[in-house]
Amino acid sequence: QVQLVESGGGLVQPGGSLRLSCAASGGLFSIATMGWYRQAPGKERELVAAITRGGSTNYEDSVKGRFTISRDNAKNTLSLQMNSLKPEDTAVYYCNAKYPLVDYWGQGTQVTVSS
Repeated sequence: QVQLVESGGGLVQPGGSLRLSCAASGGLFSIATMGWYRQAPGKERELVAAITRGGSTNYEDSVKGRFTISRDNAKNTLSLQMNSLKPEDTAVYYCNAKYPLVDYWGQGTQVTVSS
């Protein structure tokens, strides 16, 4: 059973930065495709960024150039550096580990961008 624990969320002003982290345990972290999703009130959960076991990345269009996803397979951690944050980035952010037959999710961390 894989466990994912997110941290690093909080309240930040527009234009500010936050770094989210996800600590993974209980599985082969290095073989999973890892991702960050977010869900704003009244909206569906959406993929923000993903990184494959080989390090290939992809981003949702609205965060390209502002967010950077990275992973440390030695430490079983996933990160999301978020810069130039906008109010529309406000959401609960979830860590996801995707294996061939199953997905695992963290509990989520709230990010609020407001002045």
